[in-house]
Amino acid sequence: MNLRAVWAIYRVEMARALRTVLQSIISPVISTSLYFVVFGSAIGSRITEIDGISYGAFIVPGLIMLSLLTQSISNASFAIYFPKFVGSIYELLSAPVSYLEIVIAYVGGAATKSIVLGLIILATASLFVPLHIEHPFWMLAFLVLTAVTFSLFGFIIGIWAKSFEQLQLVPLLIITPLTFLGGSFYSINMLPGIWRTVTLFNPVVYLISGFRWSFYGKSDVSVGISLGMTVVFLGVCIAIVAWIFRTGYRLRN
Repeated sequence: MNLRAVWAIYRVEMARALRTVLQSIISPVISTSLYFVVFGSAIGSRITEIDGISYGAFIVPGLIMLSLLTQSISNASFAIYFPKFVGSIYELLSAPVSYLEIVIAYVGGAATKSIVLGLIILATASLFVPLHIEHPFWMLAFLVLTAVTFSLFGFIIGIWAKSFEQLQLVPLLIITPLTFLGGSFYSINMLPGIWRTVTLFNPVVYLISGFRWSFYGKSDVSVGISLGMTVVFLGVCIAIVAWIFRTGYRLRN
C-alpha cells in the first residue's frame, strides 16, 4: 500500500476541515446546544426521567448520533463529489494510487472529522447535564464504527450524485427524519405496540440504542443486534464501493 498517497489525500481533507471550521465544527455544536435548550427545557420539564435516566442525559447519545450520521455523510460525499465536479477525478483515477487507497484516504478523513465532532459535542453536552459513560470502550467502538460506516455511505452518495442538490437529498430527507424517529429523543418502548414494531424497521434505531447502552447500560433493543446491524450495513457499503470501482459507475463519464 502506498501510504504516502493515502496520507497526502487524508492531509488535504483534514486541511479543508480547518479552513471551514465554522461550518464543520462550530455550526453543528451550536445546533446541538439549541437542541438541549429547546428539548431539555420544553420537554424535559414534562418528562423528568426515562428508564431512570434524566431526560437531558437521555437525549445526549441521540444528539451525538444525529450529528455523527449527517456530518459523516456530508463530509465524505462532498470530498469525492468535488473532484468529479471540477474534473480532477480523472487525474486521481489515473495516478499510481489503488482504489483501496483512495477509499481509505477519503473515508478516513471524513470519519476522523466526524469522530472529532462527536467528541466535541459530548464535551459540550457535559456542560448542560451530568454524564456518566458506563462502557467507554464500547462508546468509542460504536462511535468509530458508525462514523466509518456512514462515511462509506456518504462516499457512495458523492459518486452517485450529479448535482450539489442531490448531495443534500439523502441527509436531509432520509437520514435526519430516520434519526428523529429512531429514538433520539424518546425510548421506543414508550410507543404503542404496532408503532414500536414499525419503528424496528428503522435501521437508525439500532445505532442509537447501542450507543445509548454504552452510556447508561440500558437499550431499547439487544446490544448484540445493534452491533450486528451496524456491521451488516458496513459490509453492504463496502460491497457497493467495490462494485462502483469495478464497473466504473459514474466515474468514467
